[in-house]
Amino acid sequence: MHRADEAYMRLALREARKGLGRTSPNPCVGAVLVRDGQVIARGFHRRAGAPHAEVEALNRAAGQSVAGATIYVTLEPCNHTGRTPPCTRAIVAAGISRVVVGMCDPNPLVAGSGIRALREQGLEVRCGVLEEQCRRLNRPFCKHITSGLPWVIMKAGVSLDGRLNYRRGASGWMTGPESQVAVHRLRDRVDAILVGRGTVAIDNPSLTTRLPGRGGRDPLRVVVDSHLSLPLAATLFQQHSPAPTFVFCAPEADPDRAARLADLGVRVWPVERTAAGLDLRQVLRILGGEGLCSLLVEGGSAIHGSFLRAALYDYAHLFIAPLFAGNGGEPLVGGLLAGDRAHAPHLRGVELRRLGEDLLLSGEVVYSREEGGLTGVP
Repeated sequence: MHRADEAYMRLALREARKGLGRTSPNPCVGAVLVRDGQVIARGFHRRAGAPHAEVEALNRAAGQSVAGATIYVTLEPCNHTGRTPPCTRAIVAAGISRVVVGMCDPNPLVAGSGIRALREQGLEVRCGVLEEQCRRLNRPFCKHITSGLPWVIMKAGVSLDGRLNYRRGASGWMTGPESQVAVHRLRDRVDAILVGRGTVAIDNPSLTTRLPGRGGRDPLRVVVDSHLSLPLAATLFQQHSPAPTFVFCAPEADPDRAARLADLGVRVWPVERTAAGLDLRQVLRILGGEGLCSLLVEGGSAIHGSFLRAALYDYAHLFIAPLFAGNGGEPLVGGLLAGDRAHAPHLRGVELRRLGEDLLLSGEVVYSREEGGLTGVP
């Protein structure tokens, strides 16, 4: 039974992944209905406000009896009324006899109440099947629902000697086409992208999603520009995209400049300063308050250094090109001093993947909690 449960939960996870980048502030959830060893129906949560995965699967099973069936769901069914009715009620009403759950819901409104409600109605419930895989899928949701902050991902394309470009102040691709496709897949699955003023000034990026064969979904664009000094003609201020653009600036930034950006449809957010620059924690609180669960930080060097110094990164994707750029380029991380190996931020649970001639190094970012840790470059 346990092996079968894991096999069907893998199918539910496959369904859940179809919702990546579309469900915030809700989680990605998949469900599979099984009776007598046969899959009756599958479903996934498509977007906030749409039917949850359990109800989607039940709707797809219309015309078939699901009495006595087992439902596999990657996240604990809800037992409260939000935008949609409780899924526990739909499961009980359908006559399902067994529920297999991947992970308990960290949402305080649920937090085990869905499992208790199902058991009180006489259903058999098994929880924790492929729990780690289910939790990894919903790390952005788990962080957002418990802290109000988005899951923050560091992303960069670098040379073997750790350079972002070949000459400071000049644009220049490091990685190959396979890595570029992977980057756009990342963009398609996150809620927002953040860059610093320098990246916009050098690269004039669109920060949109462009995938082979389909356009993909544009994430919200975020720029950190203390003095609102970027030209209004920058591509990300002028392009046609369904996703909005946010600019975070210092309180003393020119109000006339802010008004001109607002006329272009850009939302300008003044945030407080700290000794290290704009308060990035406040930036994250604002983004989390807007319902954004995941943030992809694409640089540049100063931005990466600021996020690392403030211990704000949760995960990293580093695309490494098999070339040496030399000393003329910008380093991956600027303005950061780590006293020794014990105090250096590092990656845990590292995964390595080959993309054409490039390597993708990914892992959770871990920080030292000891005294005498990270400082800025004087």
